[in-house]
Amino acid sequence: MIQHSERAHAVLSASGAHRWLNCLPSAILETQFPDTTSEAAKEGTLAHELAEAKVRNYVDEAKFSKRKLTALRNKLKKHPLWQNEMEGYTDEYLDVVKKIAMGFEHTPHILIEEKLDLSEIIPQGFGTADCIMVGDDTLHVIDFKYGKGVPVSAKYNEQMQIYALGVYIKYKMLFNFSQIRLTIAQPRIDNTSTWEISLTDLLTFGETVKIAAGQAIEGEGDYTPGDWCRFCRARKNCRARADENVKLAFETQKMPPLLSNDEVGEYIRQGEDVAKWLSDLQDYALSECLAGRDIAGYKAVEGRSSRVWTDMDEAFAAIITEGTDEAMLYERKPLTLAQVEKLLGKKHFADVCMEYVDRKPGKPTLVKESDKRPAVTNKITADEAFK
Repeated sequence: MIQHSERAHAVLSASGAHRWLNCLPSAILETQFPDTTSEAAKEGTLAHELAEAKVRNYVDEAKFSKRKLTALRNKLKKHPLWQNEMEGYTDEYLDVVKKIAMGFEHTPHILIEEKLDLSEIIPQGFGTADCIMVGDDTLHVIDFKYGKGVPVSAKYNEQMQIYALGVYIKYKMLFNFSQIRLTIAQPRIDNTSTWEISLTDLLTFGETVKIAAGQAIEGEGDYTPGDWCRFCRARKNCRARADENVKLAFETQKMPPLLSNDEVGEYIRQGEDVAKWLSDLQDYALSECLAGRDIAGYKAVEGRSSRVWTDMDEAFAAIITEGTDEAMLYERKPLTLAQVEKLLGKKHFADVCMEYVDRKPGKPTLVKESDKRPAVTNKITADEAFK
């Protein structure tokens, strides 16, 4: 079993490839900032350990028995970030792995948490792929994503292509494959994405990566702000990002009084990062002020205070003694549907409660055209009009 929380990270990591391939000097710039881990990332690490164990048990029960799986599960349940819903989501990932394995004509060779040396294309590069299958003439790389904030697509995914290159470099003398399939399973938002690329196109991509990585490791190239800034450690006070967002926010030209729909879409696209950038800049300024450093025109102050009980039981006892009915101090409130599902776990909830659940349409929201969900409008169809 891989100790996910102890994994090292390369300067030019595969997971950060979307960022440093688009903004070459960002990887070196980031090294000036600590690599902190969020609660969401720690939760993802926990889920990955459970997912890995389930796949190992499925692939080779003789080496990783049900007893070992149960022991690991019991250990993980003691972690403060454990959630029962992890069982259901990792089961969904396991189902994806099983379906892919059964799709091969002959039983594929399966590798789990495979360490890959990427130094042939990326200086000092290395990585670990969640699941690899090789069979017939096909290589299939599978990645488990536990995040629920941003849907991740396998199409043209730089991280997944780099992992596939790592497999090719390591096993090209052992396996003969010409087609590569890449799958991302993101069960918390019901997102499973698969994309195919030929070996020829993959190797062409590898040459592009090799050239870019050679520049990136030297900190060369131009800073290029974009959606890849989202997870960059230097994003809060990056000058290139600041200049770009100030230009987007304040640049004006003499234009017609009303925007066309095409212009509305373009302004939304261009301005997406402005609010995020301002929030990041405010976070950075606050941390600098708290550290005793000056930010021109600003200072840190204490926010609105809040009151807490030092001993709620003793306080309630005193209130009851003074004549207030104990029932007045408590309210009985049912858990929400989402909280009940989290309590029971997704599969158990479905087995017990689905007949009592109705799904109502969500409030319309604006998303990018690439989103997989079907578009909705207020137009009434002829069938609806004559019902």
